[in-house]
Amino acid sequence: MREEQTQILLTPWTLERLWKRTALILDMVKFPHTIFALPVALMATFLAARGWPAWDKLGLIILAMTGARNGAMAFNRLADTKYDVQNPRTCTRALPAGKISSLQVTIFITICSTLFILSAYLLGPLPFALSPVALAVIYTYSYTKRFTSYSHLFLGLSLGIAPIGAWIGIRGRIEPLPLFIALATLLWVAGFDIIYSCLDADFDHRVGLYSIPQRFGLRRALQISAVLYALMFAVLVLIMYLGQLHIIYGFGLLVIGGLLIYQHIIVKPNDLSRANLAFCTINGIISMVLFLFTVTDLFWFSV
Repeated sequence: MREEQTQILLTPWTLERLWKRTALILDMVKFPHTIFALPVALMATFLAARGWPAWDKLGLIILAMTGARNGAMAFNRLADTKYDVQNPRTCTRALPAGKISSLQVTIFITICSTLFILSAYLLGPLPFALSPVALAVIYTYSYTKRFTSYSHLFLGLSLGIAPIGAWIGIRGRIEPLPLFIALATLLWVAGFDIIYSCLDADFDHRVGLYSIPQRFGLRRALQISAVLYALMFAVLVLIMYLGQLHIIYGFGLLVIGGLLIYQHIIVKPNDLSRANLAFCTINGIISMVLFLFTVTDLFWFSV
């Protein structure tokens, strides 16, 4: 009887259905957008190791980041379902459209959380002890939009703890440099999330959600985003000295500065048609540039 049940469970139709559900969930959480936080965490990893980290540590940090980020995205989608159903921009997403169930998303969140906690456990006592705190922060973000216009900063904090966690995973302790990497991440993420939130300013006002664009208007919101970007750039310059980095990293900063400015050239209060380009593509490039130029500088000048 058990063999027959196993055969039924493993039929091609069942496996195809499972794969389609998994693909829908990965699309829902925008799995490729892991690129925002992962390169920054890897930047901290290589700086903490002052070179190439141990393979087991590197692998565990990648697994922890993947679990935390995608679990947080799925949790956010689950928490916002009742709003996404009403929003013309989001109502066709898998969960509000009924293509996947809340139970399936909950299972995915549980798997991601378990992956994160297990990876933290294998990284050491301190990462394991702090893992519930990290999960509490990243999952709480989803509810901040209900009561504060500054939820963007909380999202920045959620991603900003990634480089701190990566640093602890390598060195087993907290030091000043990863705190500044976290601060730069917080300012950067808050800045680009404000740009993205401009797309929903009217909807947020109508349903009672809070955001900086909803509270201050699009023009002032974009100005606040620009200030956050400027502060982020200043912190990145400070990291150059704290991390003992050199001209290659400095050249990377010039590229990043140009990309930050470009976002505010293409996104205007009266023209949000390229807000997604600024939010997704350009910031993904910024994250990769920061990582690649940091690591290249680190290896080039350590030879």
